[in-house]
Amino acid sequence: MSDTDVVRQAIIREARPEDDSIVGEILVDAYVTQYALKMPEVVYTDERKRALRDVASKRAVASVWVAEVDGEVAGTVALFPPGAPGSEAWLPNAADLRHLATAVRYHGKGLSRPLLDTAEATARQWGVDAITLHVRRGVKGVARMYQQRGYVRTPEGDLDTSTVYLEAYLLRLKP
Repeated sequence: MSDTDVVRQAIIREARPEDDSIVGEILVDAYVTQYALKMPEVVYTDERKRALRDVASKRAVASVWVAEVDGEVAGTVALFPPGAPGSEAWLPNAADLRHLATAVRYHGKGLSRPLLDTAEATARQWGVDAITLHVRRGVKGVARMYQQRGYVRTPEGDLDTSTVYLEAYLLRLKP
Protein backbone atom coordinates (compact mmCIF):
# COMPACT_ATOMS: atom_id res chain seq x y z
CA MET A 1 0.00 0.00 0.00
CA SER A 2 1.45 3.38 -1.01
CA ASP A 3 1.91 6.20 1.50
CA THR A 4 -0.90 8.13 -0.19
CA ASP A 5 -3.22 5.12 0.09
CA VAL A 6 -2.42 4.71 3.80
CA VAL A 7 -3.31 8.33 4.55
CA ARG A 8 -6.37 8.28 2.28
CA GLN A 9 -7.72 5.08 3.84
CA ALA A 10 -7.03 6.12 7.43
CA ILE A 11 -10.07 6.69 9.60
CA ILE A 12 -9.37 8.89 12.62
CA ARG A 13 -11.70 8.25 15.55
CA GLU A 14 -11.76 8.54 19.32
CA ALA A 15 -10.08 5.68 21.11
CA ARG A 16 -12.41 3.27 22.89
CA PRO A 17 -11.72 0.96 25.85
CA GLU A 18 -11.28 -2.00 23.52
CA ASP A 19 -8.42 -0.11 21.82
CA ASP A 20 -6.41 0.38 25.02
CA SER A 21 -4.16 -2.68 24.78
CA ILE A 22 -3.27 -2.23 21.10
CA VAL A 23 -2.69 1.50 21.56
CA GLY A 24 -0.41 0.76 24.52
CA GLU A 25 1.59 -1.73 22.47
CA ILE A 26 1.84 0.69 19.52
CA LEU A 27 3.25 3.33 21.89
CA VAL A 28 5.80 0.98 23.46
CA ASP A 29 6.83 -0.60 20.14
CA ALA A 30 7.13 2.73 18.34
CA TYR A 31 9.12 4.44 21.07
CA VAL A 32 11.42 1.49 21.73
CA THR A 33 11.99 0.80 18.02
CA GLN A 34 12.54 4.43 17.00
CA TYR A 35 14.93 5.19 19.83
CA ALA A 36 16.75 1.87 19.51
CA LEU A 37 17.60 2.75 15.92
CA LYS A 38 18.46 6.41 16.39
CA MET A 39 19.60 6.55 20.00
CA PRO A 40 20.74 3.11 21.19
CA GLU A 41 21.73 4.53 24.58
CA VAL A 42 18.07 5.23 25.41
CA VAL A 43 16.56 2.58 27.66
CA TYR A 44 12.89 2.38 28.51
CA THR A 45 12.23 1.14 32.02
CA ASP A 46 9.39 -1.19 32.86
CA GLU A 47 7.78 1.72 34.73
CA ARG A 48 7.85 3.89 31.57
CA LYS A 49 6.42 1.06 29.49
CA ARG A 50 3.61 0.62 32.04
CA ALA A 51 2.82 4.33 31.82
CA LEU A 52 2.71 4.19 28.01
CA ARG A 53 0.39 1.18 28.17
CA ASP A 54 -1.99 2.89 30.61
CA VAL A 55 -4.24 4.26 27.86
CA ALA A 56 -7.38 4.09 30.02
CA SER A 57 -5.96 6.70 32.40
CA LYS A 58 -5.12 8.96 29.45
CA ARG A 59 -8.62 8.60 28.01
CA ALA A 60 -10.04 9.64 31.40
CA VAL A 61 -8.37 13.08 31.25
CA ALA A 62 -7.44 13.68 27.60
CA SER A 63 -8.76 13.22 24.09
CA VAL A 64 -7.12 10.14 22.59
CA TRP A 65 -7.54 9.25 18.93
CA VAL A 66 -6.59 6.29 16.83
CA ALA A 67 -5.95 5.94 13.11
CA GLU A 68 -7.53 2.85 11.62
CA VAL A 69 -6.26 1.42 8.34
CA ASP A 70 -8.21 -1.49 6.88
CA GLY A 71 -9.93 -2.00 10.24
CA GLU A 72 -6.63 -2.18 12.16
CA VAL A 73 -5.54 0.40 14.76
CA ALA A 74 -2.36 1.76 13.20
CA GLY A 75 -1.58 4.95 15.13
CA THR A 76 -2.53 7.20 18.01
CA VAL A 77 -2.19 10.65 19.55
CA ALA A 78 -3.43 12.30 22.76
CA LEU A 79 -4.32 15.91 23.50
CA PHE A 80 -4.58 17.05 27.12
CA PRO A 81 -6.77 20.10 27.82
CA PRO A 82 -5.37 22.95 29.91
CA GLY A 83 -4.79 21.91 33.51
CA ALA A 84 -5.49 18.20 32.95
CA PRO A 85 -3.59 15.69 35.09
CA GLY A 86 -0.61 14.44 33.08
CA SER A 87 -0.34 17.60 30.99
CA GLU A 88 3.17 18.97 30.60
CA ALA A 89 2.00 22.31 29.20
CA TRP A 90 3.99 25.18 30.66
CA LEU A 91 1.61 27.94 29.53
CA PRO A 92 -1.87 28.71 30.82
CA ASN A 93 -4.73 27.95 28.42
CA ALA A 94 -2.55 25.61 26.34
CA ALA A 95 -3.36 22.08 25.25
CA ASP A 96 -0.57 19.50 25.53
CA LEU A 97 0.08 17.10 22.66
CA ARG A 98 1.42 13.73 23.81
CA HIS A 99 2.00 10.16 22.67
CA LEU A 100 1.99 10.45 18.89
CA ALA A 101 2.94 7.05 17.49
CA THR A 102 2.24 4.74 14.59
CA ALA A 103 2.60 1.00 14.35
CA VAL A 104 6.14 0.19 13.24
CA ARG A 105 5.01 -1.04 9.82
CA TYR A 106 3.43 2.38 9.17
CA HIS A 107 6.49 4.46 10.11
CA GLY A 108 7.28 6.96 7.40
CA LYS A 109 3.93 6.54 5.63
CA GLY A 110 2.50 9.94 6.63
CA LEU A 111 -0.04 8.56 9.08
CA SER A 112 0.93 11.15 11.69
CA ARG A 113 -0.52 13.93 9.49
CA PRO A 114 -4.21 13.08 9.89
CA LEU A 115 -3.70 12.36 13.59
CA LEU A 116 -2.08 15.76 14.12
CA ASP A 117 -4.71 17.46 11.94
CA THR A 118 -7.40 16.05 14.25
CA ALA A 119 -5.62 17.06 17.45
CA GLU A 120 -4.90 20.57 16.18
CA ALA A 121 -8.50 21.04 14.99
CA THR A 122 -9.74 19.95 18.41
CA ALA A 123 -7.44 22.42 20.18
CA ARG A 124 -8.86 25.18 17.99
CA GLN A 125 -12.42 24.06 18.90
CA TRP A 126 -11.46 24.18 22.58
CA GLY A 127 -10.40 27.80 22.07
CA VAL A 128 -6.95 27.33 23.60
CA ASP A 129 -4.19 29.83 22.95
CA ALA A 130 -1.57 27.27 21.96
CA ILE A 131 -0.52 23.63 21.73
CA THR A 132 2.61 22.56 23.60
CA LEU A 133 4.64 19.40 23.19
CA HIS A 134 8.00 17.91 24.09
CA VAL A 135 10.53 15.97 22.02
CA ARG A 136 13.43 14.01 23.48
CA ARG A 137 16.67 15.92 22.89
CA GLY A 138 18.50 14.52 19.87
CA VAL A 139 15.48 13.18 18.00
CA LYS A 140 15.92 15.60 15.13
CA GLY A 141 13.55 13.97 12.63
CA VAL A 142 10.59 14.20 15.03
CA ALA A 143 11.44 17.81 15.89
CA ARG A 144 11.69 18.65 12.18
CA MET A 145 8.25 17.11 11.52
CA TYR A 146 6.68 19.40 14.14
CA GLN A 147 8.61 22.45 12.91
CA GLN A 148 7.32 21.84 9.38
CA ARG A 149 3.80 22.10 10.84
CA GLY A 150 4.58 25.48 12.42
CA TYR A 151 5.67 24.45 15.92
CA VAL A 152 8.47 26.64 17.26
CA ARG A 153 11.28 25.56 19.57
CA THR A 154 10.56 27.16 22.97
CA PRO A 155 13.41 26.52 25.46
CA GLU A 156 11.52 28.02 28.44
CA GLY A 157 9.23 24.97 28.34
CA ASP A 158 12.05 22.39 28.37
CA LEU A 159 11.86 19.59 30.93
CA ASP A 160 15.03 18.17 32.43
CA THR A 161 14.05 15.07 34.38
CA SER A 162 16.30 12.59 36.11
CA THR A 163 16.08 10.26 33.12
CA VAL A 164 15.57 12.44 30.03
CA TYR A 165 15.90 15.96 28.64
CA LEU A 166 12.79 17.04 26.73
CA GLU A 167 12.86 19.99 24.37
CA ALA A 168 9.70 22.11 24.19
CA TYR A 169 7.80 23.20 21.09
CA LEU A 170 4.83 25.50 20.77
CA LEU A 171 2.14 26.10 18.15
CA ARG A 172 0.40 29.42 18.81
CA LEU A 173 -3.27 29.36 17.85
CA LYS A 174 -4.02 32.91 19.04
CA PRO A 175 -1.82 36.02 18.99
